[in-house]
Amino acid sequence: MPTTERVCLVMRLRPDRIDDYLTAHEHVWPEMLDALERTGWRNYSLFLHPAEHVVVGYLETDDYARAVTDLAATDVNTRWQAHMSDFFLPPDTDTPTPDAAPTTALRLDEYFHLD
Repeated sequence: MPTTERVCLVMRLRPDRIDDYLTAHEHVWPEMLDALERTGWRNYSLFLHPAEHVVVGYLETDDYARAVTDLAATDVNTRWQAHMSDFFLPPDTDTPTPDAAPTTALRLDEYFHLD
C-alpha cells in the first residue's frame, strides 16, 4: 500500500500582482486541473497571507518527486507556468523570476502530524 506524502510549499508573490494572481485562480484551466489529477496531485489547496505576500500550498501524493516530474512534462503545465511566472518572487529575494516553478516554491519539512 502506498504511503501518502503530505507536501507543503511556500511561494512569495510580487506585492503588486496579488489581485491578478487571485483572479487567475478563479478559472484555472480545465486541462491544468486534469493534468494535476493525472499526475498524482490530490487534496491540493492554496492559502494566501496577503500582508506577507505569501502563498502556502498543501497537497497529498504517493510520490511527490514523480508527481512534479510528470506534471512538468505536460504541455499545459509549461503554458500555465509561463502564464503565472510574473506573479512570483524567488525565495528570499525581491527580484522577479521568469520561472514560476519550481524555483519559487520552497518545500517545507513536516515535523509533526496529528492524524
